[in-house]
Parts: sequence; structure tokens; C-alpha cells
Amino acid sequence: MSRKPVPAQAGDKARIEVVFDKPQLLGRLFGEFDQNLIAIESRLGVYISARGNKLVIEGFADSIGRARDVLTGLYNRIAQGQEIDAGAVEAVIAMSNEPVLEGIIRQDVSQPPAVIIRTRKKTIVPRSATQIRYMEALARDEIVFALGPAGTGKTYVAVAQAVQMLMQGQVDRLILSRPAVEAGERLGFLPGDMKEKVDPYLRPLYDALYDMLPAEQVERRIASGEIEIAPIAFMRGRTLSDAFIILDEAQNTTPAQMKMFLTRFGQNSRMVVCGDPRQVDLPDIGKSGLADAVAKLEDIRGIAMIRFGAGDVVRHPLVGKIVEAYEGPDNG
Repeated sequence: MSRKPVPAQAGDKARIEVVFDKPQLLGRLFGEFDQNLIAIESRLGVYISARGNKLVIEGFADSIGRARDVLTGLYNRIAQGQEIDAGAVEAVIAMSNEPVLEGIIRQDVSQPPAVIIRTRKKTIVPRSATQIRYMEALARDEIVFALGPAGTGKTYVAVAQAVQMLMQGQVDRLILSRPAVEAGERLGFLPGDMKEKVDPYLRPLYDALYDMLPAEQVERRIASGEIEIAPIAFMRGRTLSDAFIILDEAQNTTPAQMKMFLTRFGQNSRMVVCGDPRQVDLPDIGKSGLADAVAKLEDIRGIAMIRFGAGDVVRHPLVGKIVEAYEGPDNG
């Protein structure tokens, strides 16, 4: 390795060594063509060299400490059988710089997260500090509001939790819903039958399901009614018991629709409401149902409000920068 570090800050330079006891895991830790090490060097302004099962990290003191924690955290995740890709590397780097606010202890990135979600096809691990709090809320609270920009994993993680609970027998069915169109679900102008009209709007929910379960299981469970994917209008007049219910794109509901949806909540159910309050597509007919619900329900015990920001975007790092450029750093 002949890469040179990029200075990250002013101050004295230092050097530390990190020794790993399972050299056979280092190929996965380094990544193809050392891409993981290159990413850490570039983001943290350090220089990393490998000598057998030992890594030497050089740079400024704060940066090499973060780099050590990131490398140790990735190594421990690999040792537990987790897959490490570019997104996971970026997520651990980002979490290593999470500030400590209001007495909350920063996530120790050198250790694998305590909360994970297991589905038939994937094991979902948190990729931001807010995702950790979100996963904890999904496991603990009956109703969860997930607020923030696209790309933060709001809906994807909720679907994963729903699938896990279905597989474990904690609920009998999954109900996934979203507003079909921004103008109050007026679908008559679209060609085809009702399923053909609404399916394009529900595609992201299907995509998440197919990531969690084999395709034949998804199709069989949809055919049996165990999984239902429908626009919010189909929720009227029902009481949804023993179910995990997800409402996506909730910012495009009216207050009346949101009240109708929330009051469908039944015994032994879980409900997750996902949306970005800053991306309302409703015509100028009044307040978004999501904003109205958050204002009314903020202080009710048993209802969790999880707010994501641009720093929690887990897609390409540029997506987070784009979100912040358009909306500012505070997206909750």
C-alpha cells in the first residue's frame, strides 16, 4: 500500500497499531482492491498500512481513533457473519462521528449493533444512530411515526420488522398502504382495472417485500390475504387486529384520511406511519395529515416519534448532501 493521507485537521500527528486475531477475515475487511481502506482513509484523512494481521494507522489523533473504531467495528460485524458493502462502511464512518446530545451516549461503532432484524433473505442492521433508535422503537412501541427525507430507510426497515414479526407468529398478517395519488386517490383517469391502477404507486412496498422474502412466499402470502398491499382508501370501515400495518408517504394524506387510518388500529397490532413532512404533494387543500397527526399525538405515551435528517441518508453519500443542499441539515 502506497497511499498517502489527506490531512483532516490541525494538530499533532500520531500512530497506532491494531491487531486482528483472524487474518482470514482481513480480505473482506479490506474490500476488493482495498476499497474499504481507501474509503476510510479518504473520509478520515488517515494513512493505513497492513503488515500481516496488523494494521498501522497514521494521522491526527482524533482521526486515527475514529479509524481504529471503524475498522474494529467492521471486523466484528464480519466475524458475526454480517455482509460488509460500501454502504455499511460509509454508515459506520458516519456513526463514528455522531455527537452526544442530551446525555445520550454515542453508539460504540467498534461493536456490532445490539438491535438487528432477521428476515428470510436478509439480516437488517442499523446504518445510522437514528436507525438504531428506530429499530428499538419498532420492537417496543405499538405506534411509530418515522419522519424525514427519502433514503433514510424509514419504510424499508419497517417492512423488515413487519416480516420478522410475521415469521415469528407475533402477528397474523401484514397490511401495507399508501395514498395512491396526491389528489385524494382519484384513479378513474388511469387505464386498467383497480389493481393495475394502484400497483405503480405501491411498487416500493412490493420491492421491499421481495428483498425480505422469497418471491414465491410473497406471492403465496398475498394470494392468501396474509399480506395485503392497498391504497389507504381500502382501510375505511375496518378494524385491523393481529396485524402489522404500515402507511407509507403519509405526508400525502389529508387530516381526515390520517384520522381514519389511525383509528383502524386494533388489538395486538403494530402501526408504522412513514413520511417526509417537507415533501407534501397534496394540492392546496389544507394541512397535511401527517403534520396534523404529529402535532396532535406528539406527547401521547406509547406513540414514538423518530426524526431522521440528511445525515441519516443511507443511499449514496451524495444523496445526503443533495438533501441537505435542498432542505438544510434539519429535516425532522
